[in-house]
Amino acid sequence: MNKSTLVLALLGTIALAACSEKAPQAEPPRPVATVIVGSGNAVGEQSFSGEVRARHESPLGFRIGGKVVKRLVDAGARVKAGQPLATLDAADAALQVTQAEAQRAQAEADVKRFRDLRAKNFISQSALDAHETAFKAAQAQAGLARNVEDYTTLRADAAGIVAATLVDAGQVVAAGTPVVMLAQDGEREVAVSIPESSIGRYKVGDAAEIRLWSNDAKAYTAKIRELSPAADPATRTYAARVTLQETDAAVVLGMTARVTFKSQQAGSMLIPSTAIYQQDGQPAVWVIDDKGIANLRAIKVTSWRDGDVMVNDGLKSGERIIAAGVHKVHPGEKVEFAAR
Repeated sequence: MNKSTLVLALLGTIALAACSEKAPQAEPPRPVATVIVGSGNAVGEQSFSGEVRARHESPLGFRIGGKVVKRLVDAGARVKAGQPLATLDAADAALQVTQAEAQRAQAEADVKRFRDLRAKNFISQSALDAHETAFKAAQAQAGLARNVEDYTTLRADAAGIVAATLVDAGQVVAAGTPVVMLAQDGEREVAVSIPESSIGRYKVGDAAEIRLWSNDAKAYTAKIRELSPAADPATRTYAARVTLQETDAAVVLGMTARVTFKSQQAGSMLIPSTAIYQQDGQPAVWVIDDKGIANLRAIKVTSWRDGDVMVNDGLKSGERIIAAGVHKVHPGEKVEFAAR
């Protein structure tokens, strides 16, 4: 075989090998999980357990110190306004009243005599004024002594139910020591504790729904009346009071209730937190256009929740975004999505 023939054979072999190689195929679109952004108000719902309490709960105590002689009510007793609840030993108070009344009577007799003397011009006006002042002081002292004697009986400030008794007969108490806890008639509330992660979602006046564990079928409308500005140092939760708008005999003090809050933010949308991509320290999401191309877009986040994010700028209702695996996507990449 001559040299020309050999060259032609080698060229033919190379051409056949080149024809046998397959052309490179384009990479298939990346499969991604997506969600369609909702519209209108983003509504979130969260429930907490709480206890039915009275709107006004008063720890009642004596205005003076002494030994408790009798406790006239027990826990659960219904009382009327002014009804005696407990009494102190009043022996010392009675002696003080006797002493003060005697001094008042003496001062009254003295001032009458000096008024007669002044009328006859036997004494000066200044001498009469001194006895007039002494008489007024004796009257005031007698009044104070009678008040102290009255303070030996503890009375209910308003009608209600005795929620707890804190002192028994025989104990010596100081002034102001709580003796009974009075839950006044009227409004009923549910006391709940809200965790740190949710406290930013609620404010005083927000609507709520309350259902008793004893009767879950009935719902009571309510609203937040009080929200603590500081967290409990032990539980790191915020105390809240939710007032029932209407009540009935089924709402009993101490019952367990479920409080459901429904928060609405006009113009906001709720998306999964896994859809957030951090771009230069700012939140963004991958938006998929009609051709299946992923484009990164900055958004404005108003609040972070458990598993969700509230967005009020950067997205439109009906747009499709990538919900997971956002760090594997590249700008302009074509993706294959499945609704989630």
